[in-house]
Amino acid sequence: MRKRKWFIPGVVVSILLIGGIAGGMIAAADDSSSNAENQSQPSDRYQALLDRACAIYQENTGVAIDSGQLKDALDQAQGELRDEALESRLQNLVEDGKMTEEEADQYLEWWQSRPDIGVPLPGLGGPGPGCGMMWRGGFQTWDGPR
Repeated sequence: MRKRKWFIPGVVVSILLIGGIAGGMIAAADDSSSNAENQSQPSDRYQALLDRACAIYQENTGVAIDSGQLKDALDQAQGELRDEALESRLQNLVEDGKMTEEEADQYLEWWQSRPDIGVPLPGLGGPGPGCGMMWRGGFQTWDGPR
């Protein structure tokens, strides 16, 4: 009698689990196939945005901007802001006693001497779904020695 009491809820839970897993696999397969076809689109959209911004600027001011130079300027600004944020983060870790000034200097030196190659992260512009972001070697954040 007790076995029959749990049989129906067990079957229902099993069906729901199997259906959820199968549905997730189908959705993931659809996502990966559509993203594989559109993998180059984020950079194309970025270039289109740069071109349109240059056109709007020229319409408003009468001065033409080269989209390549604008991209280089944006990349430089992004790098400078990233370096400033890293230096601030390291300084906070030193102030909190989580690392020494020497360790912070060593990390900063390593960070600035790393190769500047773009490495796509899965889910961030690499194979599969993503937003086109690149991660340039090293760690995105560092919580100090453990």
